[in-house]
Amino acid sequence: MRKPDGPLPAARRRLVLSMAALSQWTWRQWAIAAAWAAAVALLLGFATVLIPNEVFSREIPPTPWSYPTWITTSVLSGMLMATYARPPGRETPAGRLAGRGSRWGITGGFLAWFAIGCPVCNKIALLALGYSGAVAYFAPLQPWLAAVALVSTIIALAYRLSGQIECAMPQRQAGHLERVDR
Repeated sequence: MRKPDGPLPAARRRLVLSMAALSQWTWRQWAIAAAWAAAVALLLGFATVLIPNEVFSREIPPTPWSYPTWITTSVLSGMLMATYARPPGRETPAGRLAGRGSRWGITGGFLAWFAIGCPVCNKIALLALGYSGAVAYFAPLQPWLAAVALVSTIIALAYRLSGQIECAMPQRQAGHLERVDR
């Protein structure tokens, strides 16, 4: 297969393949996506106190962009997790595209957590910068972290979805045993 001429044609091709994969999803894959989206939303929401709770506390109130970032990250992460459920009738090999998608997805989730969390409740930022440094230097970086987190998760989802079409293999017939000669 011929490689695309540049990054834009490659991205366009990956987007077309991703949309084709989404159009072939079954109700099972959408249900898995919804369940994982809810799980991610609860995990991020409780840990960053976007969902008020008694376990965690937040010293600085959430910013207005924290809520859309939280919900978008949860939905995209749920869809990303659903790509790991094998579609009925085919196998998707674990390969180069799967590994790349995993790294981008983990990066996106990790950055989203830092982006929507309280800047002074983040122990890493607090230890590295102190209270005033976390407010003065880390808090202004949080919207950028949110943007990078969303882009990373979208890239991961595009790799995983396009891989379902590009690298799809037919499923083996049930009861078929492969013979290995030594």
